[in-house]
Amino acid sequence: MPAPERRIPAFPGLQALRAAVAFLTRIPVDHGGSVDATAVARGAIYFPVVGALIGGASAGVAWALSMAFPTTIAALGAVATASVLTGTLHIDGLADTADGYGAANAARALQIMRDHAVGSYGLVAVFFDLAIKTAATAALIGKPGGLLFLVAAGALSRSAGVVIGALAPHARAEEGLGTLLAGLPRPLPVLVAVLGTAIAVLCVRLPGLAAAGLVALAGVVWAWHCSRRLGGVTGDTLGAASEGSEVIVLLVGLVVTA
Repeated sequence: MPAPERRIPAFPGLQALRAAVAFLTRIPVDHGGSVDATAVARGAIYFPVVGALIGGASAGVAWALSMAFPTTIAALGAVATASVLTGTLHIDGLADTADGYGAANAARALQIMRDHAVGSYGLVAVFFDLAIKTAATAALIGKPGGLLFLVAAGALSRSAGVVIGALAPHARAEEGLGTLLAGLPRPLPVLVAVLGTAIAVLCVRLPGLAAAGLVALAGVVWAWHCSRRLGGVTGDTLGAASEGSEVIVLLVGLVVTA
């Protein structure tokens, strides 16, 4: 007899917030070990909120350090704060995705991406990712309201991962967070996108809407590319999408505050 289909509720309860925090951060909220992939999928609605809180923590550290140190040191502190809070979750996905580009075909790429050892492609990708985020944050520190773009970036980048994971085909057949996102009720990824956009607009007004549009466009292109190259998205490519979306929002911040 086939296993009963597991359905993700369209409007998860507040307990799903704990699952979202447990997955996206290293804050010890899962003492009982009850958070699994299904619980995290239920908590996807809260991803933009948790992302905004991570961005807010980074912005707070950047502001505090800038009172006593040069902006470069303050920016490094902000980037390090996000990395510690998240356990480099999305950065790891970026590294694995980049390493996959050393493969000659999709099957080999997926195999390489399963190996958590970081290769040269991954090192280069992570270096540029962290360097751009550090440089952008340092430049935003001196701008009025500039650090609010870190909050907007946190919200929109986590929204992007959920929406792409829910709507794009998946390269792996086995069950995990990626494939469970594909089972989300259709209203939920829309709500996630709206929530992420709303947070960005509340933080930085119209530039937040422009950033959301660029993130959406980049997400469509990335999902198409992953489908052509790998047969679909994976958890790693969703992490890479999140990192890329964060960079896009910070760059928008640089343009509008120049």
